[in-house]
Amino acid sequence: MSLIKQLWIAIAAVTLLALGGSLVVSTLNARQYLEEQLGTKNSDNANILAQSIQSLLKDKTDNGTDNVANDIEGIVSTMLRVQFDIGHYHQISLVDPNGKDIARFNSNTAIEHNVPAWFVNLASIKEHPGVSHVQNGWHQFGLLTVQSHSSYVYEALWNNTLQLLWYFLVTAVIAGLFGSILLSQITAPLRTLVRHAQAIGERRFITSPEPKTTELKVVVRAMNALSDRVRQMLAEEAQRLENLRRQIHEDAVTGLLERRQFLNTFSSRLTDPGASAQGALLILRMGRLIKLNRDLGRVATDKLINALAQALSSDQGSIGGRLNGSDLALLAPPPVEAEFPSWAASVAKRVHAIANEHANAEVLVLAIAAVSYSRNDTVASILARLDTALAQAELEGDRGLAIEERRDDAHPTRTQEQWRGILTTALSENTFQTSFHRVCTMQGALIHNEEVIDLPADGAVFKTGDFLPWAARFGLLGRMDYAAVQAALDRINSGAESVAVTISSQTLQDGHFVTQLMALLRANPDQVEHLWMEVPEEGAARNPAAFRAFCLAVKPFTSKLGIKHAGPHFSALGDLHDLGLDFLKVDTSLLRDIDQNEGNQSFVRSLVMLAHTLGFIVIAAGIDRPEQQAILTDLGFDGFAGPLAG
Repeated sequence: MSLIKQLWIAIAAVTLLALGGSLVVSTLNARQYLEEQLGTKNSDNANILAQSIQSLLKDKTDNGTDNVANDIEGIVSTMLRVQFDIGHYHQISLVDPNGKDIARFNSNTAIEHNVPAWFVNLASIKEHPGVSHVQNGWHQFGLLTVQSHSSYVYEALWNNTLQLLWYFLVTAVIAGLFGSILLSQITAPLRTLVRHAQAIGERRFITSPEPKTTELKVVVRAMNALSDRVRQMLAEEAQRLENLRRQIHEDAVTGLLERRQFLNTFSSRLTDPGASAQGALLILRMGRLIKLNRDLGRVATDKLINALAQALSSDQGSIGGRLNGSDLALLAPPPVEAEFPSWAASVAKRVHAIANEHANAEVLVLAIAAVSYSRNDTVASILARLDTALAQAELEGDRGLAIEERRDDAHPTRTQEQWRGILTTALSENTFQTSFHRVCTMQGALIHNEEVIDLPADGAVFKTGDFLPWAARFGLLGRMDYAAVQAALDRINSGAESVAVTISSQTLQDGHFVTQLMALLRANPDQVEHLWMEVPEEGAARNPAAFRAFCLAVKPFTSKLGIKHAGPHFSALGDLHDLGLDFLKVDTSLLRDIDQNEGNQSFVRSLVMLAHTLGFIVIAAGIDRPEQQAILTDLGFDGFAGPLAG
């Protein structure tokens, strides 16, 4: 039973006890008063009747009538009869000194009233008859006894009790209304305290305003202090993790990814069905660095290289890397194939503008090569083509640019209108194909099935990364994500196995989608607890406010919330402890060669420890070798996904 109910029961019990006691005391006092009034009335009536009889006797004696003694008793009896008939008496009797009845009148007929019998039995009024001596001169004529009917007393007592009862009921209702308002104000800090405790239980370390109630203020202050300490500890740990990531993965001069991590990221994009099917790889080679370093100095040269690196990787969604001392690389998904040459030219123009701003920059030779690729290509083949294009750019002079386009025969170019038609048809007719990949614990038990959506059209089957950019361009991501969640719930309903579905980061800002999603979850309460929803880390870090609002909106449901592709931007996600997340899926780029990369092992171990501190389940993505699984078990992972999971 809740504390609020206990308080209400206690208040109701005290109120009823007070009202009941007051009612009993008031009724008893009224009964005593009425008994006294009834006894007084009987005495007064007896005295008045006795005086009337004595006056009558005196008149008869003064008249000197001879037959007074004979008819006096008859006259008195007649007089008492008249008084008995016109009054409400239960008994009137006159007894001579010898105990002989001169007159006696009794009424056993009950007077009609609206008093319940149980109340009459309970009240039980004690009747006190009035007694008076009747004198005839110096001689006692008789003893007069008068007793009134008590029915009117019961009726008066009953009416008085009803009035008191109604008064108490009205008072109780008014007191209840005011009590509700007062109790609501008193328990408001208590409800806040309960929500605070629930948030801590859900691993959300929030702070609450301190209430005015002294006892609760101490508790809330202690809980706020706990939340602040945890928040500070997590912030420090996240900063330490970010420093470790930069130390291991980034080049100290440019801030771009170092060669090994850049190539791991590139390989992950090629094998990820959710990544774009086409993309571009660009390399900037800086020549004559030795002469430039001698002319400008090491510090100035490093500033120039850093400026070139920032200009190179300024496009949103692109990833920059430093392959060696002179080569900077850029990995980017061009919007459409037709825009690839203009994109490469704009990057080159931007880099050249930065170089021309620095003194003696004409000494620096900049050769730029860009190639397009598709998912069917390998890293080795793409780099080989890039080396050929780079050699051609170096032959063109100090500002050479070579662009190599390659058409993917497996994915022929389609116009914007063709893609719009394909996607709208698929959404209206629900022609998407769903497949499910196992995600297991490190011991092989199933955690959930990961939903993957393909699109069959025009005799081909498109992966998620093929059509997702077009869906984003046409504003169809909300409808696609809704269809994906519906498909996941249908799968759960048929097999009761948990299913994970990806929510696009762009969809988080779609209020209509969030409203529809909440209605869908509310309509499927039995399936929701088996639903796992995951958001890409990069999108969550780019739109933290939308991500936070989405988490808080969906958290009241029993579904699981998590982040996929976690790691590269983990420290940028903000107050994760306040969102109530359940799991992380660490990005494949951090795990591809984890058994051979001690630097990544250190970073991943720290990431897993921080995630476990927050209460997250940590899952490794893209695991395809037993050697990876063995080292990940040692690093503390809870589960893994990928070809090895089946």
